[in-house]
Amino acid sequence: MEEDKRATILVTNDDGIDAPGLRALVHSLVATNLFKIQVCAPDSEKSAVSHSITWLHPIAAKQVHIDGTTAFAVSGTPADCTSLGVSKALFPTVPDLVVSGINKGSNCGYHIVYSGTVAGAREAFFNGIPAISVSYDWVKGKSNVHDFTLAAQACIPIISAVLVEIKNQSFPQRCFLNIDVPNNAANHKGYKLTKQGNSIVRMGWKQVTSETEERKMSSDMTNIDTETPKDTCTSSVSSEQLLFAREVRGYVLDHEDTDHKSLQEGYITVTPLAALSPAEVDCQAYFREWLQSVTELPSSSAL
Repeated sequence: MEEDKRATILVTNDDGIDAPGLRALVHSLVATNLFKIQVCAPDSEKSAVSHSITWLHPIAAKQVHIDGTTAFAVSGTPADCTSLGVSKALFPTVPDLVVSGINKGSNCGYHIVYSGTVAGAREAFFNGIPAISVSYDWVKGKSNVHDFTLAAQACIPIISAVLVEIKNQSFPQRCFLNIDVPNNAANHKGYKLTKQGNSIVRMGWKQVTSETEERKMSSDMTNIDTETPKDTCTSSVSSEQLLFAREVRGYVLDHEDTDHKSLQEGYITVTPLAALSPAEVDCQAYFREWLQSVTELPSSSAL
């Protein structure tokens, strides 16, 4: 039998293995017949868990059927899924590329810190494997499930181009890519290289009377109706406990040429990220002078 020389892509996400965004991405990649696809994704929604990992107990992996792939649903976080998927403990080979998504909701600005989708790609970066996170700017009342397929198809040229760079050993090892697809995916304005901005949804807290009173928050920190988890048990809440749910209090938007602003203008934004964002240059300058003054103060033992 002739050896399969196609590149291997590991797909994960934070919305769960049954999420339409992941299924659209996987089906679009499989349809090209250009790649070998492995899937290792959470068995339930893990939105906004950031880069949390499971440490104190084992995680479970169950094989599931997705046409054209080898797929597992995992009880852990997105970072767990990537870590397990690239470890050779679950699959016999290390993937050439990890793609995390497609997330239901954008991941721009400071929301990148909260995002489990971005964490799925970042974990691959930690392991020295090229990675891409992909999110779609879902807007309630305007978006529909078919838009995930449009978003996936719009990103395949980037995925293919990245794999060419990987094969040529020219893909930068000091970053991974975060891609956001605009709401009107069918009429996007093209790809645009952007930088992470500081846009964020300002959150507050509201006291509620039951666990089902308020809608859940999606991983892009906006209100999206989702089903209440089946294992939610409001009767377990003690009368002595106070319940609080997050609510949106306002928005901080970028006015500079950043990821969020370009996304809202209709571009597919491509933002290189590293493990952590460095402090702004003016902060470096301030603390450089500040630290000099600190070292001149007497030590606590001398007081």
